[in-house]
Amino acid sequence: MPKKILVLCTGNSCRSILAEAILQRQGAPRFQTFSAGSHPKGTVNPHAIALLKKLGYDTTHFRSKSWDEFIGTSAPKLDIVITVCGNAASETCPVWIGAPLQTHWGIEDPADAVGSQVEIEAAFQLAYDRLFQRITAFLELSSENLSSSDLKATLDKIGHEGIL
Repeated sequence: MPKKILVLCTGNSCRSILAEAILQRQGAPRFQTFSAGSHPKGTVNPHAIALLKKLGYDTTHFRSKSWDEFIGTSAPKLDIVITVCGNAASETCPVWIGAPLQTHWGIEDPADAVGSQVEIEAAFQLAYDRLFQRITAFLELSSENLSSSDLKATLDKIGHEGIL
């Protein structure tokens, strides 16, 4: 059974979508990944979609959705919850079924970027690159051999330092 990971952000339109895409591609079949937001925008940021398409991702299934889809008895039992923005990390999260490990990997919001099209695209690429680096560090772990507390400490370290 793959471990289930939920990536959270407030709007579920940029960073959490990028992380979901990376984890789905790089982490399969070990991990099944979802993303959600505490206050979803309702649409995925077009710059995030454009970047993912440029990088060869199938973007047809990405959508901005509420974390409410991941609570309750019909929700998947989560193993890890990763917040990627400061707002989602500081919000009171729902009680997740299965009491998953929770960690924070703060990434600046590329949706806040201003400037030329090139500068905005660069902000999205930077967010993607930082997430890719952290996810790669996580996937290189033999997480099956780590205790819950060691895995939590390692995930926190990846989020704090970006890499091990």
